[in-house]
Amino acid sequence: MYKKFLFQSLIMAVIAILFIACSKTSSTASTPTATLPVVFKKFSSTIQGTTLQVYMEGDYVVIKSNGLPDHKSPYYQGTQWASTMYEAYNGTNSAWAQNPNTIASQNLVFKIPVTPAKSSNANQTPLGPMGVAINGVAIFNQYAAGRVALTSEINGFDEYNGHPQNTGQYHYHVEPLFITANHGKDALLGFLLDGYPIYGPLENGKTLTSADLDTYHGHTAATTDYPNGIYHYHITADAPYINGVGFYGTPGTVTQ
Repeated sequence: MYKKFLFQSLIMAVIAILFIACSKTSSTASTPTATLPVVFKKFSSTIQGTTLQVYMEGDYVVIKSNGLPDHKSPYYQGTQWASTMYEAYNGTNSAWAQNPNTIASQNLVFKIPVTPAKSSNANQTPLGPMGVAINGVAIFNQYAAGRVALTSEINGFDEYNGHPQNTGQYHYHVEPLFITANHGKDALLGFLLDGYPIYGPLENGKTLTSADLDTYHGHTAATTDYPNGIYHYHITADAPYINGVGFYGTPGTVTQ
């Protein structure tokens, strides 16, 4: 009888140990980051009809946007938003020439890592969205179609430094002047797909150039949003403007 009792006790103990071990493994493997970091609450848009959604999904921050700029533009001409958002070009580029495209609503879904990590190799940035500004507008790299320099294309940028491509997707290749005018030249402007933040050209009172940054067009330092320091990109007035040889970290995804 005693042996039978001892055997049953051992069986129950083994089952209990296995249950605890499995519970710990399951908890570790499936625990998501539940709380959206405060910095992502800076995403907002005032364009009528825009629902800019920002939320957590596992280890990623998901940003859903229709990509409409929340500022006026000559590229709103002839669209459903023209009555409130159209504005004739009033910038300073004497060579400005409006391209034939008009702004259209998009269905952009960015998934970027909430805890970015440096990649072991440079992942080339794509033609098309490589990041997203805090107003939900897509951020493109330093190239026009065919990966040629922006030398000619830049003459089609509106007074806020953006323009739409052939499907109407409005985007920035360079400093988004509406954002820096309203938030500051040293402000957080958005994130690239690898989860690292993008800041304006001003840092600690100094206007940065590409010579102040590494080959990815960034560096590690403390910022207002990350007082303990983080790698981040800076927008500069000189090429490559936002990003250099590729993503510093491992990029997430974008669908459109």
